[in-house]
Amino acid sequence: MSATALPSPTSDEVLGEPIQGPRALTGDWRRFWHLSFNIAKTDWKLRFYGSALGVVWQLVRPLMLFGVLYVFFTKIGHVNSTTGVGSQYYGAQLLGSIVLFTFWAESTAGSVRCVVDHEALVRKIQFPRLVIPMSVVMFTMFNLALNLIVVLIFTLASGVRPMASWVELPLILLMLGVFAAGTSMLLSAAFIYFRDIQPIWDVVNQIVFYASPVMISYATVQLHLSRTLLHIYEMSPLAVVMQQFRHAMITHGTPSAPNAMGGWSHMVIPVGIVIITFVAGFYVFNRVAPKVAEIL
Repeated sequence: MSATALPSPTSDEVLGEPIQGPRALTGDWRRFWHLSFNIAKTDWKLRFYGSALGVVWQLVRPLMLFGVLYVFFTKIGHVNSTTGVGSQYYGAQLLGSIVLFTFWAESTAGSVRCVVDHEALVRKIQFPRLVIPMSVVMFTMFNLALNLIVVLIFTLASGVRPMASWVELPLILLMLGVFAAGTSMLLSAAFIYFRDIQPIWDVVNQIVFYASPVMISYATVQLHLSRTLLHIYEMSPLAVVMQQFRHAMITHGTPSAPNAMGGWSHMVIPVGIVIITFVAGFYVFNRVAPKVAEIL
């Protein structure tokens, strides 16, 4: 009796299922936050290692930009003499807006290359991949906290007195932080496939800087935009964050974001954009995370 020949195994049967790396998150939240914080803290220390002035350099860029813009708009353009800008508090509002935008720009631009720059870590260690972009956002939060101390000192020196509305600051920063985190996840995932993301995003950040109420108040913008463009402008979460920061932290003479935009119903779109950006960012990053080591 002749033996029956067995079919030869296919390549898929020999190799088995494709190996998948860790996903964006695991069930161990404590480990996730511990890793994110320690990477951010290490990067913070390394940035200023060997520097004579240390963390002081972190204050130089926003303060120099503030100085240039403040002199130009107050001494040359006389912006502080116009209505709706905040009169004598224009300097404090300008500095606060620059600090908020600096956080947004640093967290998103820094996240573009973060996964690729940690290629060696990704290939050798098993950990939730979301740690990498979140550590960048956390690192820029350290910078934001330091810069906000300067904003507080400058605000008090400008004659602003503590107000009950200062308790809104955590909510304002939460909205900005969630928006930055969602955008950072999208950018870091996209850069793995498309390396043109970095120069494109540098240009986008420049556009966003001039298209946001950093230098000019929302009230001034209302005077120069058509109704259609104004509706588009109102959709920007950054515009909402900066407007509400000026109202809550500097002076109630500046209208709150809901009042400036025509009521609380107008807040649905910018808040919705923040939530959608975060959910979409996590979804995309979570899909890409197991394949990162293979792609790189």
